[in-house]
Amino acid sequence: MTQRSAKLTLAALVLVCTLPVAASYFAYYVWQPQGQVNYGELIPPAPLPDAVFPGVAGQPPFGREAVDGRWTLVYAGSGACGADCERALYAVRQSRLAQGKEMTRVARLWLVTDNVDPPAALLGRHDGLRVARGNSPWLVRFPGAARGVHVFLVDPLGNVMMRFPVPTDIKGVIKDLERLLKYSGLGRG
Repeated sequence: MTQRSAKLTLAALVLVCTLPVAASYFAYYVWQPQGQVNYGELIPPAPLPDAVFPGVAGQPPFGREAVDGRWTLVYAGSGACGADCERALYAVRQSRLAQGKEMTRVARLWLVTDNVDPPAALLGRHDGLRVARGNSPWLVRFPGAARGVHVFLVDPLGNVMMRFPVPTDIKGVIKDLERLLKYSGLGRG
């Protein structure tokens, strides 16, 4: 009877050891969730080059070091801000405000891609928004920026790493930022 008990113990031990491995293979190859966790599209991180851009509407010059240490939401587009631009700037502002006490870890930048000055009334509705006139050294790091079709996220190390479509879903951006701020120590003072 002891030999049978030993065989059962050995079989149970083999089952306990192989079950997690079998389950992981099943989960990876057979049961693959189709959903995506993040709203924004992750893009290959592209470090921003050292460059200083003239400020717009009386703002000081904007340099690469201004994004260091903070998550930065960037909208790149024409100074002649149309409806999509206004919605994007609103989404950027609201996404930052929705972070509550963590909002100090998030900055906002409008990178104006042409020689048109943004309307003063529009800038008045976006207190704290940095506005600078960008050019090619930075714009090549923002895929689609020349057409003003995305809002981008720059990490506290100065890498462009995510983009959101325009029109931007505010709730999607808020959730992505909440997740990043919760799980990342980057940008904490």
